[in-house]
Amino acid sequence: MSDDKLSVISKALEWGYEKAVSGGGVLRTAQSLGNEYLDANNGDREKAVNSLIRWQNTKAATGGFVTNLGGVMTLPVAIPANMASTLYIQLRMIAGIAYIGGHDVLDDRTKTLCFVCLTGNGAAEVVKSAGVQFGSKLTASAIQKYITGEMIKTINKAVGFRLVTKAGSTGLINLTKVVPVVGGIVGGAFDGVSTNIIGNTARRTFIYE
Repeated sequence: MSDDKLSVISKALEWGYEKAVSGGGVLRTAQSLGNEYLDANNGDREKAVNSLIRWQNTKAATGGFVTNLGGVMTLPVAIPANMASTLYIQLRMIAGIAYIGGHDVLDDRTKTLCFVCLTGNGAAEVVKSAGVQFGSKLTASAIQKYITGEMIKTINKAVGFRLVTKAGSTGLINLTKVVPVVGGIVGGAFDGVSTNIIGNTARRTFIYE
């Protein structure tokens, strides 16, 4: 696999996460999303996360994101808009779950674990490949204190490798298939199965500790 592909996905992940937690000046942040679901569920973290995971219809969020791709929202790497949209929305959901769990979404270790959650059922394997030791459960509290700066780089690279590999032989254009969007940009609804897998991974990582 070429370093160019890994570089592109790495930049895309960093960009998507930054927009997810900052809003890019025009969109709601993962933090505000987390607060909304906490308020709606009277502060019950588990119910808030379960409700967030069940959030299937992202038509409005997707449409708003695509509309605001210009200016500060322009992706600085050569990837399709639908891939950028998918990464942004998915990462904001994961970061929202991390926030609900009381984790600092501005911390590099939390960010890396959010990236790991994108790999779904492969999350534990990705973390172990970087030499991080943990017990039977992959949880943020169990491993964050052991993640060094060098491990962050290794984990992020492993995530990129996994995502690009899943994209298949046609390259980065099909990376959106990792987290399918029903009906593409217009439909804007997450595929239920993929969303549940990734959402459940984030819940196990940041909530069930």
